[in-house]
Amino acid sequence: MNPNVRTMEYAVRGAIPIRAEELGAQLKKQPNSLPFSKITPCNIGNPQQLNQKPLTFLRQVSALMEYTDLLSPEMIDGTRKLFPEDAIERAKRNLSYVNNAVGAYTQSLGIQEIRENVARFIANRDGYPADADQICLTTGASGAVERVLDILVSNPNVGVMIPIPQYPLYTATLAHLNAQAVPYYLQEESDWQLSIDDLKRALAEARSQGTDVRALAVINPGNPTGGCLLEDNIAEIVKFCEQEKLVILADEVYQTNIYTGTNPFVSFKKVVSKLGSSVELFSFHSISKGMIGECGRRGGYYEAVNIDEQIMGQLMKMASVSLCPNVQGQMAVDIMVNPPQPGDASYEQYQSEVSAIYESMKRRAKKLAAAFNSLPNMSCNDAQGAMYLFPRVELPQAFVDEAVARGQQPDAAYCMQMLEATGISVVPGSGFGQVPGTFHFRSTFLPPEELFDEFIDGFRHFHEGLIKRYS
Repeated sequence: MNPNVRTMEYAVRGAIPIRAEELGAQLKKQPNSLPFSKITPCNIGNPQQLNQKPLTFLRQVSALMEYTDLLSPEMIDGTRKLFPEDAIERAKRNLSYVNNAVGAYTQSLGIQEIRENVARFIANRDGYPADADQICLTTGASGAVERVLDILVSNPNVGVMIPIPQYPLYTATLAHLNAQAVPYYLQEESDWQLSIDDLKRALAEARSQGTDVRALAVINPGNPTGGCLLEDNIAEIVKFCEQEKLVILADEVYQTNIYTGTNPFVSFKKVVSKLGSSVELFSFHSISKGMIGECGRRGGYYEAVNIDEQIMGQLMKMASVSLCPNVQGQMAVDIMVNPPQPGDASYEQYQSEVSAIYESMKRRAKKLAAAFNSLPNMSCNDAQGAMYLFPRVELPQAFVDEAVARGQQPDAAYCMQMLEATGISVVPGSGFGQVPGTFHFRSTFLPPEELFDEFIDGFRHFHEGLIKRYS
C-alpha cells in the first residue's frame, strides 16, 4: 500500500472517537453498563449531531428539489399549503440551473449561477469585486484545501507553513502528498494571534534546511483555538507572504461564528484588495459551519486571487477528474450566500432561526470558558470565534509519568480517561500540535443548551477527581 497513507494521522476521528463509538454501541445493548447514559461527541464540529435544528428554508427548498412532483401542476395547490412561496420559487429557479435533474452531473467547477451568487456575496462582504470565474464550488472546504495543496506539492521537498495548533486536515494531507509541514506557533498568551517574528523564524529554519517553502496556511477564525485575527495582523501576514513569495491558504469556514466585538471577522481577500497586494491567495468557505451546520451535505468553495491563468486551467482539469461537486451541497451554498431577503415570505423565520442558533452558541462559548477557568490546573482563552475552546491543562507530574511509562501521550491519556468516566469525547492537544511541555484538549461547545449544565458538571467531577488523585 501507499506508505504515505500509513503516516497520515487525523486525531479528530482518531482513537478516542473510535472508542466513543464502541461505548455508544455498548450503551445501546446494555443501557446501564457504564457510569453515564450517553456519549457526548465534542470531538468534532458537527452541529446537527448534537441536535442543532436545520434551517427550515434550506430544508424546504431541498425537499422540493428532491421530490419534484410536488412542483407539478397536479400537486402544486397542495404544495402551496405546506411550503412558502419563496421556497417554491427558489426550488424552481435552482432546478432550472440543472434542467430539473438534481441527480445529474453539473459543470465541474460548479453551477455557474451559484458561482455568480458566491461572487456577489464576497463583493458585498468585502466591498471589493469578485469574479465567478475565479470561484470553484467543492465537496466541502476540505476537498478544496486538498486540491490546492495537491497542485502546490511537486516533490517531497516542498513545504507548507501551518499553524500550531492546527486542524489536522493540513498535516494529514501533506503526509499523504509526502510533503513537509513547516510549523509556526500561535501565541496563546495573546489570544492566539499570529507572530510575524515566529513566521520569520520558522521560514528561515525551514529554508536553511533546504525545504522549498511555497505556502502559508492560516485558519481564521481559529480551529482549534477559537481565536480571531485582527485586521492589522492580517495585513502583516499579507505583506510577509508577498515579500517571501508565499501563497496564502486562508481557511475561513467559521467567518460567521464571531462572538466578540473586539475581533470582527475580516477576510484575507479584503485585506489583499485594500493593500493592492499581488500575493497569491486561495480562500475557503463551507456550509458545514456557521449557522448553516449542514456538514453531511458537503458543500463549499474556494476563491482564487492573483492566480496565474495556466494554474487555473490545471485546477479546472483537477475538478474535471472528480466530475462535479455534490449537487445538493452546491444548492446549500447558494442559500448560504443568498438567503431570503426582506419582503420574502421566509425572511423573518430564517433570520429568527439564524439569530437563535448564533445567540445560543455565544452563550455556550462564554459559559464553557468560564467553567474551564473556574477549575484547578486549567486555563482557557475565551472563544472569539469558531465552535471550539482549547483549554490548557496543568497535568500533575505523577499522571504525566504514568502515561509516559505506558507509552501514551499524557493529554491523550487524560482525554481517554475523561471519555471512560463521563462519555464526553474531546480531542487531545497533541492531535493539533502544541508548545512542547504544554497540554491541551479541544472541545466544541455544541451540546444542547438545555443539557449544558449536566455536561459541565460531568466534566468538572472528572477533572477535579483526577487532579486530587494525582496531586
